[in-house]
Amino acid sequence: MNKSNATSSGSKSSSSKQLDSQEPPKHGIKHRPLTPLRILRGVLCLIVFLSTAFMMLVYWAPVSAVMLRFFSVHYSRKATSFLFGSWLALWPFLFEKINKTKVIFSGEAVPRGERVLLFSNHRTEVDWMYVWDLALRKGQLGYIKYILKSSLMKLPVFGWGFHILEFISVERKWEVDELNMSQMLSTFKDPQDPLWLVVFPEGTDYTEQKCIRSQQFAAENGLPILNNVLLPKTKGFYACLQSLRSSLDAVYDVTIAYNDHCCPCFMDNVFGVDPSEVHIHIRRVPLDQIPTSEEGTATWLMETFRLKDQLLSDFYAKGHFPGEGTEGDLSMLKCLIDISVIIALTSICTYLTFFSFWFKIYVTSACACLASSTYFNIRPSPVFGSKNTS
Repeated sequence: MNKSNATSSGSKSSSSKQLDSQEPPKHGIKHRPLTPLRILRGVLCLIVFLSTAFMMLVYWAPVSAVMLRFFSVHYSRKATSFLFGSWLALWPFLFEKINKTKVIFSGEAVPRGERVLLFSNHRTEVDWMYVWDLALRKGQLGYIKYILKSSLMKLPVFGWGFHILEFISVERKWEVDELNMSQMLSTFKDPQDPLWLVVFPEGTDYTEQKCIRSQQFAAENGLPILNNVLLPKTKGFYACLQSLRSSLDAVYDVTIAYNDHCCPCFMDNVFGVDPSEVHIHIRRVPLDQIPTSEEGTATWLMETFRLKDQLLSDFYAKGHFPGEGTEGDLSMLKCLIDISVIIALTSICTYLTFFSFWFKIYVTSACACLASSTYFNIRPSPVFGSKNTS
């Protein structure tokens, strides 16, 4: 990162004092005990989620994301969004209705129907899953896309899903990632296609050790000393903004915090032991407020993270963000309808798989298709019609 990309917070000597006086975040015990009932419930949820994911992918992904894409990328994305957005809705149902995690939104409301770029701090490995809670409320869950490390694309079943949903995989080496990001972003420019692109500029989740290294780098290079976030990497954010600026409605600055400095992991979510509350603060940024040059964007992003760091300090002191209550609760009825439909479809597909020879052939072929398309990063282009055939 170039020194000119950021606003200095002071001299190196004063930065070093800040670094020395910074206390690491405190970590408490889990908010709920890991009881046998929670273990059983978590295992059952995992079985349901994995089985439904597998059946939804092998039966519907070849149709919606492969065959239909030969005719129209636009309608392929609509079909894929509808089918797999319904499956993704199972996770907010787990968080908010089964685990009783309270998701508290604050700041500004996100209007429905906007094409947006969201960027957020990255406190822990499950932050990105809680963005689903917001996207579900706005009817955009199936259109959400993330930039994620390439190793996650190799996960069984889930890697196939990430590919079908057109997540952008990166190696965290700009000389390698630049071309791939540019190619993927160029396919997201059509304003007819809804889009929620989520970026975590820190590039990795927050830990005390990473924070210390980030602070040391900042002190050595005259950059702001940040206590609750890491220094953001600016190139990826700028690439997204530069490529999509003309087709976006707005940029949203998202700040995620957990009560009592807790740092929930994936299995904490599955078993419902943590977190008891998730706080999500949202700030709308008009595009004309973000500089168009790379250097100006880098400086703007660094200053934004300095303000984000202060916002998190205030949160940990007060226990809440300002302006809470911008979003209501999820509809229990809609959640139950979604999960009932998904389980019913999975049951039918499972029955066909076990009792029909031809469906066994289809499942085998679909698995081979998904595995190869994910491994080789293959996405068909329309050959029978234009991209937005109506």
